[in-house]
Amino acid sequence: MDGIVRWSRWLALGSLIGLIVLGLAWELWLAPTGSGTLALKVLPLLLPLPGLWRARMYTYRWVSLLVWLYFLEGVVRATTDKGLSAVLAGIQVLLCLVLFVACALHVRWRLHRAARGAAA
Repeated sequence: MDGIVRWSRWLALGSLIGLIVLGLAWELWLAPTGSGTLALKVLPLLLPLPGLWRARMYTYRWVSLLVWLYFLEGVVRATTDKGLSAVLAGIQVLLCLVLFVACALHVRWRLHRAARGAAA
């Protein structure tokens, strides 16, 4: 694995874990809404962890689509909530953007390397 692929893999894993930790902390302790049932929203984020860990290309592709649901939630809550909740939503938006860029870079670079290897 070259440097860019390795770097994008760790960036994707870190931002995904960051989204999980943020979602749990936000809904259970920092600025809970209701009885904490919104913490269940992080469950879908647990599914891609093994695939990202094993650097499976398919996982990077579908995570780059899944992340937009969390991005939209963050944008809506950043513009409608007040105080700490709005700040946490802004952090969620930032983590989503980092995750998307890391996944897109990872897939693009691996495809580029595969095409370059096939042409040689």
